[in-house]
Amino acid sequence: QVQLVESGGGLVQPGGSLRLSCAASGSIFGSNVMGWYRQAPGKERELIATITTAGSINYADSVKGRFTISRNNAKNTVALQMNSLQPEDTAVYYCNARTISGVYWGQGTQVTVSS
Repeated sequence: QVQLVESGGGLVQPGGSLRLSCAASGSIFGSNVMGWYRQAPGKERELIATITTAGSINYADSVKGRFTISRNNAKNTVALQMNSLQPEDTAVYYCNARTISGVYWGQGTQVTVSS
């Protein structure tokens, strides 16, 4: 079993920045993929970015050039640096881990971009 705990959400003005963090605990070892998803009101959950244990990264087109995903394998953490935030980035952001034992989700953290 893997537990994921996100932190770092909040309210930010358009053009601002936020950094989300996710700490994984439990049976997370070996090769895995960690990532971030988001879900806005009335919309489906969408993939934002993923990073493998080896450091291979993928981004959704909507966040390329603005968001940066990173991870610390020794600490089992993954972070999402979000710059140039816009109102359309408002959503609940979820940490995700795909491991040999299954797929796990954090509880989500709210990000609101508003003036």
